[in-house]
Amino acid sequence: MPKPTVLVTEGSDSGPLNWLRERATVIEAATDHPQFHQFLAQADGLSVRTYTKVNDALLDRAPRLKVVGRGGVGIENIDVKACRKRGIQVVYTPDANTLAVGDFVFGTALQLLRSWVPFRDKTYEPAEFKRIRNTLRGRQLNELTIGILGMGRVGKRVGHIAANGFGMRVLYNDILDIKPESLDFPAQSVDKPTLYRNADILSLHVTMLPGNENLIDAPKLALMKPDAILINTSRGEVLNPHALADALRNKKLAAAALDVFHPEPPPPDFPLLGLDNVILTPHVAARTYTALENMSWVVRDIYNVLDGKPPKYPAP
Repeated sequence: MPKPTVLVTEGSDSGPLNWLRERATVIEAATDHPQFHQFLAQADGLSVRTYTKVNDALLDRAPRLKVVGRGGVGIENIDVKACRKRGIQVVYTPDANTLAVGDFVFGTALQLLRSWVPFRDKTYEPAEFKRIRNTLRGRQLNELTIGILGMGRVGKRVGHIAANGFGMRVLYNDILDIKPESLDFPAQSVDKPTLYRNADILSLHVTMLPGNENLIDAPKLALMKPDAILINTSRGEVLNPHALADALRNKKLAAAALDVFHPEPPPPDFPLLGLDNVILTPHVAARTYTALENMSWVVRDIYNVLDGKPPKYPAP
């Protein structure tokens, strides 16, 4: 039997890619490659990440395609219904970056809650050294309540760290009826207004389901404490950045950290630029060596489908 052909559009770690090369003919080409459509017409499998849009226009040029694999958690860039209509399976890696993103949430939280004032090339003068020590104050996580919007894999990891690692109070809201007793940490399920009102840290972990665009807008932010912070590592579309900028400038909210944007990268006039109480990072929460390798192992399920076997992680 001839080897199947798999087109990889956004790269892969070398280990998973070499594993796939032993079993398939691998073509690496981004969507702007001059021969991309020629390669796509030959592909039995397609491996993508964040920026390849798998829609009707692409699928119409892929007559041999049997499986699309997304190396990552969200599958918003893949039209799953259009794939299934053509008999194409969709697979992904829902567990790949759970630990990495959980770490990142608390890394940004600690930066926003504590004043580090580091020095490197020279020390502070004695008077300034003493002034900083005598005036700067931070907040301890064990004294705070974290509100988790979206209790999926990453939300659960954040709750686990918050409660079991830092001794925080955990509140959460999810569209599914997730019982507190099913979790491995103490937490309370509450409605959204209660979540917003009580959270000292609001951490967003929702997907781009219909209706989630601008889910966090001015009325929601107005419910929050003026000394609360907001962290978004989920999807840029779920947060209204203009409303957030207004809340921060008017001291209705203390600080924020955003790792995701819509569009990416954000435009030059992005409203949160230039604010001292904001951390903006270029979608790097999942960019650890291990998480990236985990995402690249989507090739296992791609090959399983091409080999007539059931995938471990079919798209929901």
